[in-house]
Amino acid sequence: MTNNGLTDGGYLLLKVTTTGDLTLIKKINTSIVLDAVRRNAPLSRAQISELSGLNKATVSSLVQDLIDSHLVLEIGPGQSSGGRKPVMLLFNGQAGHAIGIDLGVNYIRGVLTDLEGQVLRESQRNLKKHALDFTLEQLIQCIDELKALAPSSPYGIVGIGVGVPGIVDDKGAMLFAPNLDWKQVELQHILEERFQVPVTIDNEANAGAQGEQKYGAGRGIAHQIYVSVGIGIGTGIILNKELYKGASGFSGELGHLSIEYNGKPCRCGNEGCWELYASENALLEQAKPLGFDNLEDLLQAAEDGNTAVRELFRSIGDYLGAGISNIVNVFNPDVVIIGNQMSRAQAWLEEAVQQSVARRTLPYHRERLQLLFAELQDQSAVRGAAYYAISRFLEKLRSS
Repeated sequence: MTNNGLTDGGYLLLKVTTTGDLTLIKKINTSIVLDAVRRNAPLSRAQISELSGLNKATVSSLVQDLIDSHLVLEIGPGQSSGGRKPVMLLFNGQAGHAIGIDLGVNYIRGVLTDLEGQVLRESQRNLKKHALDFTLEQLIQCIDELKALAPSSPYGIVGIGVGVPGIVDDKGAMLFAPNLDWKQVELQHILEERFQVPVTIDNEANAGAQGEQKYGAGRGIAHQIYVSVGIGIGTGIILNKELYKGASGFSGELGHLSIEYNGKPCRCGNEGCWELYASENALLEQAKPLGFDNLEDLLQAAEDGNTAVRELFRSIGDYLGAGISNIVNVFNPDVVIIGNQMSRAQAWLEEAVQQSVARRTLPYHRERLQLLFAELQDQSAVRGAAYYAISRFLEKLRSS
């Protein structure tokens, strides 16, 4: 080799010649050590060395840096196989806090979490109208309320994540939210200017998919589709354990699949959209002649044995299964997870959904398919939104 490199078994080993190179290597190694602690704690420095392949002196130095940064804690001696007992380490989830928000069409849900995603406080309020100024005021009040409840910590509020019912660009602007009747709302800019912390905005179904993957029914599953069934329907697509967002970042609007050619007109401009037949809104429209105008009362009526209400849920479940069948035939996922508000009706939806999917999917596609309801129920998106804030904070630490 003549280009300042050496070879070892066919691999190129580049010489580290500048301070910048050494700094980069330290950042990478620090990230490796921190991830080892987060995923495997409690563990010792020696165990980190074994897991990472880094030598013990390097691990010891990096662990001390992380202790000094309040991100790692020593919790006392562990078990010894002979000789001095090792000092065990934990990730310090209390070093900072994150706020997650699920901005729904008829509600705002918020949580305060630690850096491990554990929910410390919750807040929820109903939205009676969608005027931008009114909704922003309610949203800011919800964040202020949670912020005031945060315990003292070295890093304070590290960030805010918000899941929204619409199309979001890579700058955190809501381009189009048909069920709110919003267009071109610079939500990330508005909230960062107000709270002076990093803010991440994403479609609420994407946030829900992340919430279930990290904390719920999707843990450890490579290919999964999260179906958010609320006033509308959105989907979060996870392929090879990574959120798929498409060429422009707008994938997942499968609630606007046409399932009826000459169907009802949708606010999106299309006709016969899936969400017009299988969403909470579709349920409520059909429930009016029965004297019901909200999901809570319908759930209670079904629980009390109201056969008309149970049959209504079954009809919605059949339509829900029809759309899920299209998803299964296209993506061939390991699992489809039904979440958001309508997941609370699992007892009266599940059988109809399962039967509908069994009738409409290709046999090889459904052979290994699991159809699940969200483990986090209606908190999938808000937990995923908090995860966005946490992961952005940790990524910034790795690159700082």
